[in-house]
Amino acid sequence: MGRLIAISNRTAADASARAGGLAVAVWESLRSTGGIWFGWSGNIVEDEVGEPQVFSDEGVEFVTTDFTEAEHDGFYLQYANRVIWPVFHYRVDLAHFSSKDFDVYADVNERIAELVAPRLKEGDSVWVHDYHFLLMGDFLRRSGWTGPIGFFLHIPFPSPEVFRALPEHERIARAMCEFSVLGFQSKTDRSNFVRYLLENYDAVDEGEGWIGVFGRRIRANAYPIGIDAKGFAEAATSPRAGTAATRIGRFLGGRNLVLGVDRMDYSKGLPQRFEAVGKLFDHFPSTRGRVSVTQIAPPSRSKVEEYRDLRTQLDGLAGRINGDYGDLDWIPLRYLARSYDRRELAGLYRIARVCLVTPLRDGMNLVAKEFVMAQDPDDPGVLVLSEFAGAAEQLTDALIVNPHDTYKVAETIYHALEMTLEERQARWEKLRDIVMAQDIEWWRHKFLDDLSTDLT
Repeated sequence: MGRLIAISNRTAADASARAGGLAVAVWESLRSTGGIWFGWSGNIVEDEVGEPQVFSDEGVEFVTTDFTEAEHDGFYLQYANRVIWPVFHYRVDLAHFSSKDFDVYADVNERIAELVAPRLKEGDSVWVHDYHFLLMGDFLRRSGWTGPIGFFLHIPFPSPEVFRALPEHERIARAMCEFSVLGFQSKTDRSNFVRYLLENYDAVDEGEGWIGVFGRRIRANAYPIGIDAKGFAEAATSPRAGTAATRIGRFLGGRNLVLGVDRMDYSKGLPQRFEAVGKLFDHFPSTRGRVSVTQIAPPSRSKVEEYRDLRTQLDGLAGRINGDYGDLDWIPLRYLARSYDRRELAGLYRIARVCLVTPLRDGMNLVAKEFVMAQDPDDPGVLVLSEFAGAAEQLTDALIVNPHDTYKVAETIYHALEMTLEERQARWEKLRDIVMAQDIEWWRHKFLDDLSTDLT
């Protein structure tokens, strides 16, 4: 493969952003091929965007551009996060449809494509990331680029009937079919996309991931993203992890820790989780005083109204639980609306008896995999995982729940707390083996191997 050209909303131009997730996988391929990473600079200007910022680090070239206030609002806050995000997470009721915002979204996709196209060379492979750039393949093709373009969707892809709620669904679908390889987090997401094409455009599912549609032949597959499994296991025994565990240990006082770590987002099912915690203490009185629940939920997109409303709702639910069951020396539910360093989180995962990963809908959810890798093999905790997280397709030895059934979630938490050491170890070992085998490097190679396949 020649150079890798990456396009994403935010880059890892800041070296501190290369510690985990997407950056780990993309960075190695960019560095080894002398590639280029395009994206937003993070700066917002009032009226007019100047020349892009171009610089290099460790042999990787970065090309970043500012957004105008109108672009940041229409492209990012409105269409990407108040239309695509809720619809793709099955919350059509929260979508704010606007043709004007879609026009801004399309204009930003086109403007980024115009930065990329002149810098492309024969032999390059382009890898586009996430819902911000669903139209990028179309604009790159219009520029004359005929080489491979891969796209990976980090969030879910909805069922056809939900996707069709987007007024622009046909435009988006046709643009997505200009990519050479389309990657989804789960088989369900891939099936939803293919079913949409079959139902609406007489596409042909040729097998082995190949789809014939719009006179083209593309590949669509599930590529479940992994983590730096070995690195996260090491982080869980680092001094910073130990300090975090000691700090929360003083609060626990020997009680079992039930832990949740999520961005404050309506897709994460936090109100339902808090209701389940309330029912745990309501219906399983033996947990009172001997179990402490900690939910870490740093605010997300606080400028968007729905997120402010969510925080108000969580404040009320936590107050009810603590008012009903708290005591002088025990707070049943601690709710921390702030971020923590990944090593600190690893330390908390390691001492948690139960981790709650119960989104209403999630592309993958890497917290589930991080929790698994942080465990002490001699005394591992138990993962309670939503059936609607992409991770549930891989991590079948977790305790799988429907997050809408709050009593059942409460019952499952109780079962996890009472589980024998032998069962905890057996489940954890199977989960660990999957997370290690299908790590971030496995994901990168699996996707890029398909992208390098001759598509002619």
